[in-house]
Amino acid sequence: MKKLVLLPILLLAILFTCHAQTPVYHVYALKFAASNYPFTTADWADGGSKTESVKIDFMVWLIRGNGRNILVDAGFLGDIGDAKDFKIIDYVRPDSALLKFGVKPGDITDIIFSHPHWDHIDGVGLFPNAHIWMQKEDFNYFVSTAWQKGQHNGGFAKRDVRAMVNLNLAGKVTLVNGDDQEIIPGIKVFTGSRHTFNSQYVLVQTGTNRVVLASDNIWIYYNLEYLRPASTGGTLDPAGYVKAMQRMKTMVSDVKYIIPGHDARIFTRFPAVADGVVEIK
Repeated sequence: MKKLVLLPILLLAILFTCHAQTPVYHVYALKFAASNYPFTTADWADGGSKTESVKIDFMVWLIRGNGRNILVDAGFLGDIGDAKDFKIIDYVRPDSALLKFGVKPGDITDIIFSHPHWDHIDGVGLFPNAHIWMQKEDFNYFVSTAWQKGQHNGGFAKRDVRAMVNLNLAGKVTLVNGDDQEIIPGIKVFTGSRHTFNSQYVLVQTGTNRVVLASDNIWIYYNLEYLRPASTGGTLDPAGYVKAMQRMKTMVSDVKYIIPGHDARIFTRFPAVADGVVEIK
């Protein structure tokens, strides 16, 4: 009888301990550039309207807590050639965007790369103390197979390949092996969208809520609202892209905590904490 009384108390103690050990993070979106190109939803979502305009921003995401300053993606440097196709305006170098929030480049402890397209990975050299996390299959394709005859390297920049190889040689890269992996306490990554060879998105614990930083695994809100895959070239697996969004919806208490990669409306849906910075809460 005594053991039966003690059992619920023991279980409660275990649950309390586990909860106390789970880090709680704050998550921010930081805009560093915008596009002046007259995009429509059809440019970003299969089946989208060819007349409905959509405003496109470029951003990185900052996760703070547990003694860490973690970036999801690193943005790009202003001299990269592919940027001209987007008619970039309001460009601020990503490390300067962080300074507006009081975070120095050297304060970044980790960078989680969702995928290696130029607008997400080109700024990796701006953060000298960061440890890099990237999907193993995505990394391997990016630095090797993509450059073989008949393969796909659209959106990849050779200088970024060289930078990532050098960082790997320096022991600053951890290659994540597949889906549903907790890479840092309270932070998990998931695959399935195949925006690139094996792109990943990030699930973060923020107190009572969880936030999904989808990056380009969801391009704009239209993709999520209508469960439509990215437009042509935006995914290697349209059905997988949709399934990933459906899965993301099961991970959060409210769909508003699923954050797409390029929709400017992010900066009107959440409270501003600085110019071009909002907290996802």
